[in-house]
Amino acid sequence: MRLLGKSADTCPTSQFQRFVEVGRVVLISYGPDAGKLAVIVDIIDHARVLVDGPTTGVARQALGFKRLSLTPIVLKGLPRTAGTRVVKKVIEKEDLIGKWDATAWAQKIAQRKKRAELSDFDRFKVMLAKKQRRVILGREFAKLRKAAK
Repeated sequence: MRLLGKSADTCPTSQFQRFVEVGRVVLISYGPDAGKLAVIVDIIDHARVLVDGPTTGVARQALGFKRLSLTPIVLKGLPRTAGTRVVKKVIEKEDLIGKWDATAWAQKIAQRKKRAELSDFDRFKVMLAKKQRRVILGREFAKLRKAAK
């Protein structure tokens, strides 16, 4: 890809940071494997890639880009069309799950899941805790306002 005589790699104003490449970790967003991580093993054409996720339960399969979300994580040193054993070794060596769990994206998904699993009584307790916090903050702000006068 060329932009005004420069390649995309050397252009400092490129707005894209996540490229489709072998070793890129993807989050599957649709289908039976939705919510699971996989690794791009090969690029089939402009619309599909071959993904594999031996540690996350994703079978080796071709998926369209519309079903994938590119993550910022790239597994370096993964050869093109690597077998499942090689992919598994690289995933375990680079601690993919640990890197993913450390991202804000994964934490946000975990928080959503946690909230969705709350019972009615748990939501009630959360509401009471928020109300108590609001009262305490209101009192402190009132003291600060009074002291500022």
